[in-house]
Amino acid sequence: MCLAVPMKITKIDGFQCTCEARGIEREVSLFMLQDEALTPGDNVLVHVGYAIQKVSDEDAAETWALFDDMLAAEI
Repeated sequence: MCLAVPMKITKIDGFQCTCEARGIEREVSLFMLQDEALTPGDNVLVHVGYAIQKVSDEDAAETWALFDDMLAAEI
């Protein structure tokens, strides 16, 4: 199973960007989304250092809510 994490772009420099999620910053490659119009403030799904899909604010928030629910669930 693969897991992609929604992150917000804070800075773009060519095909590299800085993304933030819950206080954690990461350098992320935009190479796979080079034909997508991206700006700081956009949300992307990040998997192993690559942005793989642009997502809405609502989808990003819903994904984080699901992660929170999974972490809170008793197993």
